[in-house]
Amino acid sequence: MTADETLNELLVKLFKNIMEIEGKSLITDEFKDLTYNDFHVIEAIGMSEPKSMSTLTKAMDGLTDKGYVVRERSKQDKRVVWVCLTEKGKAAYLHHEEFHHRMIDHIKEELNAQETTVLIYSLAKLVDFFQQVYGDNEES
Repeated sequence: MTADETLNELLVKLFKNIMEIEGKSLITDEFKDLTYNDFHVIEAIGMSEPKSMSTLTKAMDGLTDKGYVVRERSKQDKRVVWVCLTEKGKAAYLHHEEFHHRMIDHIKEELNAQETTVLIYSLAKLVDFFQQVYGDNEES
């Protein structure tokens, strides 16, 4: 197998495994009512300032019904609706964040500083490729 074929095979397996493993790790008994997508919506809302609703209405309906998110109308402009995480939503956010911390710690566990730099550069190139191909200019 060539280096290109090996790299392609590894990347395909990696993406598939990350999606499956993250989903299995996040959806515990405590958070069994959340979907993989719900966790990423919760992550987007975040723990700091309220976010405006924009186009997330359907996702917000489900998370509001499950008790992870509350909506509040702006006092200054009644057309604006803000979303915030409830305590339950904050717990889900921290649960998701902890998974990512464990993943990064495991990856870096046996890498030296130079290897970490090469890995970061390589992953940045991959992100750049997807942003160019799919026009996703949103910072993550």
